Amino acid sequence: MHHNGLRTAILLGGLSALIIAVGAWLGGGTGARIAFVLALVSNGVAYFFSDRIALSAMRARPVSEVEQPTLYRIVRELSTQARQPMPRLYISPTVQPNAFATGRSPRQAAVCVTYGLTKLLNEDELRGVIGHELSHVYNRDILISSVAGAFATMITWLSYVAVFFGGSDDDEGPGFVGALLMMVLGPVAATMVQMAISRTREFQADESGARLTGDPLALASALRKIEMGARRLPLPENSRLTSASHMMIANPFSGSGFGRLFSTHPPTSERVARLERMAGYRR
Repeated sequence: MHHNGLRTAILLGGLSALIIAVGAWLGGGTGARIAFVLALVSNGVAYFFSDRIALSAMRARPVSEVEQPTLYRIVRELSTQARQPMPRLYISPTVQPNAFATGRSPRQAAVCVTYGLTKLLNEDELRGVIGHELSHVYNRDILISSVAGAFATMITWLSYVAVFFGGSDDDEGPGFVGALLMMVLGPVAATMVQMAISRTREFQADESGARLTGDPLALASALRKIEMGARRLPLPENSRLTSASHMMIANPFSGSGFGRLFSTHPPTSERVARLERMAGYRR
């Protein structure tokens, strides 16, 4: 918890410095002052609305117990077992099987599953995935994940805005300044996510989730199915989705484009092997 709080503070400061530096470069003292105000607004948006940004990226909507009684029952049972508040539940219409948790704390947490996940997994496997996502909530790493995703979204958005700078009436392209910002800000966003998000958090959530459900092999089976489903149905690598991809239980992209810069997922085979060892399985 302490480390995640420290990383969140560093991330907030890093984005503020970046915005102010870009503002000073483009507009001198006046630009720096405007950028300072923008940095304050950005920090507030990232902290208070990061969950909405992530859910919006996946076009998720709140789901009722009538629609998904099994999902509700699983989340309620595991939350009660962990003596934690029940998170808000969302479903994304995406056919790719995947899931993620977002929010500032257990009381503001939300768990989102895709439509494809609910159709692919059996109840034990779904329980394993929910246990993994709830463990992200209980391990308190959803704050840094959510803030990092929100910042990456804003930074990549700035790279698109940059096309309006530096052009001329005779130039149909973005101009030198715009092109330079587009080349720099995308990798900067990816670097911030990579620095803020520890790859070991997935191993920790796998282990904690397996202990919560008492069934490591069900989660291992779910991870295999999710990886195959994600490979068959990769998501488009647009800026909104790449900025939220690190929160998902499995990499949602093909791994060959811009989205690979944002990948923070350890190999599924290694995750499965660890879960099998938890269950006492020896290769």
